[in-house]
Amino acid sequence: MRRGLAVFILCLVQFVDVLGVTSTTTAIPSILDGLNAPESAAGLIVTVYAMFFGGLLVLGSRLGDRHGHRRMLLIGVVMFSLVSVLGATSVDIVQLLAARSLQGAAAAFSVPSALRLLLNVSGDERSRRSALALWSASGAAAGAAGFLVGGVLAQVWGWPALFWVNMPIGIILAVGILAVVPVLAPDKRGQRLDVVGAALLTICTMSVVAGGSLAETPNLRLAGAGLVLLGSLLGAGFYFQQRRGADPLIPREAATSSNLRAGTVISFVNTATTSSITVLATLVLQKQLGATPVQAGLALISFSLAVIVGSSISKPLADRLPARRLAGVGLLIIAMGSAFLVLSYGTWWGIVTGAAISGVGLGISSVAGTGIGTSVPAYLEGSASGILNTSAQLGTAVGVAALVLVASTLTFGPIQGTAVAWTFVVVLALATSIWISRMRSSNAAFPGTTSNSG
Repeated sequence: MRRGLAVFILCLVQFVDVLGVTSTTTAIPSILDGLNAPESAAGLIVTVYAMFFGGLLVLGSRLGDRHGHRRMLLIGVVMFSLVSVLGATSVDIVQLLAARSLQGAAAAFSVPSALRLLLNVSGDERSRRSALALWSASGAAAGAAGFLVGGVLAQVWGWPALFWVNMPIGIILAVGILAVVPVLAPDKRGQRLDVVGAALLTICTMSVVAGGSLAETPNLRLAGAGLVLLGSLLGAGFYFQQRRGADPLIPREAATSSNLRAGTVISFVNTATTSSITVLATLVLQKQLGATPVQAGLALISFSLAVIVGSSISKPLADRLPARRLAGVGLLIIAMGSAFLVLSYGTWWGIVTGAAISGVGLGISSVAGTGIGTSVPAYLEGSASGILNTSAQLGTAVGVAALVLVASTLTFGPIQGTAVAWTFVVVLALATSIWISRMRSSNAAFPGTTSNSG
C-alpha cells in the first residue's frame, strides 16, 4: 500500500510539471491581454520554460546524486510552488517570463529525481513496468487535460489562477513525499561537481531549444539557425570536455552504456516525430480546415488519450517481447500513424485517427525506451533519467523546427509541404524501429539490474 502510494505521488509530480506547460499554453491570449504584452511574447512564455527545463535536467539529476534525490525533489516542488506566486502577481511580461524560467528550473530539479525514486520504490521487474507505464500515462493525461484546465481557469477565475493553483498542490506533494517516499542515500562516488561541463551542456541545450522555437517563425529562422549552430558547437565542446575531465558531469560508465545510448535515441525520436506530428496537425486543422483553437485542441485529445492506452498495453506486451523489440513495435506504430496522416491528408477524421495511432505507438515506445535507458547500475539511474529527459526535450525542439521548415518550404505541385514533412516522420520512425529491433537485446530489459550489456 505504501509503495503504491509512493509511486502515485511521484507520478503526480510528472503530471503537475506537464500540466504547467499545456495549461499555460491555452491561456496565453488571456495573459497577453492582462499584461498588455505584445503578441511577439507569446512564444517566449512557452520557450523560456522549455529552455530552463531542458537545459538543467542533467545538472538536476547530478545534484540529486550528490545531495539525495528526495531532497532535490522537495526543493524542486517547493521552488515550483513559490515561484508560481511570482507568476500570479506579475505586473508585466518580464516578471512573468522570469517566473516561467524559474518554474522550468524547478521542474528540472524535480523530474529526474522523481523518476530515480520511482525506480527505487517500484520493486521487482514487473512492478517497475507498471510504474513506468503509469509515469508515461500521467504525462499524457496531463497533456490532454492541460488545455482544458487552462482554458477553464483562465475564463472563470482569470489567468493568475493558473499559477495560484500550484500553491496547494505543492503543499500536498511535499507532505506526500515526506510521508511515503523513502530516502535514497546520495552517491559518494566523486564529490566534485563538473561546473564547466554543466555550464556547457546547459547553454548548449538552451541554445538548441530556443533556436528550434525561433526557426518556426519565417522572419526569425536565420536567428534560430544561428542559435542551433551555436548549440551544436557547444555540444561538441562539451563532448571533448567530458572525455578529458577528471570527474565529468556525465559519468563515463553512463556515457559508454549501450542501454543508455539506445534509450537516448528512442527518447529523441519519440518526441521528434510525435511533437512535429501534433504541431503540423494543429496548423492543418486551423489554417486549412477552418477549426478554432479549441476545436483543434479537442481533435488532438485523441493523441494524448491514445498515449495512455499505449502505456497501459505496454505492460502485457513486455511479458512477451524483449524491451528493444517492444520499442521497435512502438516506433513502427508511430510510422503507421504518420503514414495514415499522409494518405488521409486534409480530413478531420484522418487527423484524429492518425494522431491516435501515433499516440498508441508513443505510449508503447516511451515506456520501453525509458526502461532500456535506465537499465544501468543503480548509481547511474539518476544520470540516466536526466539524460533521457534532456534528449526528449531536444527531440521536441529539433523535430518541430525541422518539420515546420520542411512543411513551409517543400511543396511539389498538388502535394502539400505538410504531407512531405509527415513522410519524413514515417521514414525516421521506421528506420529507428528497424535499427533498435535489430540490436542485440539487453539482458536487463527494464531498470533495477546492474546489467550494462547491449
